Amino acid sequence: MRNKLIAAFACTTALVSTGAASAADLAARPYTKAPAYIEPLFNWTGFYVGGHIGGAWTNEQFINNGTGAPFGDLVPGQGYRQRGAGIMGGAQIGYNWQANNYVFGMEGTISGLDNKGTVVNTAFGAGDDVFNWRTNVLATVVGRAGFAVQNNLFYVKGGYAGVNNRLNVSDTVGVAQGSGGQTHWANGWTVGAGWEYGITRNWIVGLEYNYAAFGSQTYQLGGLSGNYTFDAKPRDIQWAVVRASYKFDAPVIARY
Repeated sequence: MRNKLIAAFACTTALVSTGAASAADLAARPYTKAPAYIEPLFNWTGFYVGGHIGGAWTNEQFINNGTGAPFGDLVPGQGYRQRGAGIMGGAQIGYNWQANNYVFGMEGTISGLDNKGTVVNTAFGAGDDVFNWRTNVLATVVGRAGFAVQNNLFYVKGGYAGVNNRLNVSDTVGVAQGSGGQTHWANGWTVGAGWEYGITRNWIVGLEYNYAAFGSQTYQLGGLSGNYTFDAKPRDIQWAVVRASYKFDAPVIARY
C-alpha cells in the first residue's frame, strides 16, 4: 500500500511539473493596437453645376461717331457716360481638377442683369432728346486656379466675357425728329477672385467678385429723319455674387 501511494505521488508531481514548464514556454499574448482613425480629405475634383445671385454695376458710354446725325442733337465726338446698377443672377457649370493642394478648372456662366439708365439732352429745350441704354445678359468662359486648404478653396479666374447691350434715342423737339434703337453683343475679357467652402462632400457655397471690360460696337439708331450713328459700349461691368453649387462625386482621398 505504501509503495502504491509513493508511486501515485511521484506521478502527480511529474504531471504538475510538465504543465508548469509548458505554460512557461508559451509566449505572452501580443497586444493589438486599434486601427488609426482615417480622416477624409475634401476632394475638389469633379463636375459641378449651380447658381449665383448678387449685384452688378455697369459704366455705359456712347459717343456720336460723326456718321450722319439728322436727329438726336449731339455733334460728332459728343456723347455721354453713365453708371447704372442692378440685381443679377444666373447659373454656372464647370469642372475642377485637384493636384495636392492646387486646384485648376474651367467654368462657364450665364447671367441676367437689370442695369440700365436714361440720359436727357436739353440742347433744344427740356426733354428734347432722351437716350436709354440697358445691359441685360452677361456670359463668361474662364479658367480658374486656386489653392485648397481642406474644405476651403481660394481662387482667381480669367477669360472671355460677352454682354448684350441696347441703346435707344427719342427726339421729339425741333425740325429733325425721330426715334430708334439697336442691340449688339459686345465682346471683352474678365478677371475675378473668390472663395468657396465645401459644406458637405457635394454641396459648395462661396463668394466671388469680377471685373469685365468690352469693346465698342457701332449703333445705327434709325428714325424718321435718317440714321443717328454711335460708337457705344459698356466700358466695364463689375459684379459681386454669392454662389451655391452641387459637385458630383469624385474618388475619395484619405489621409492616414
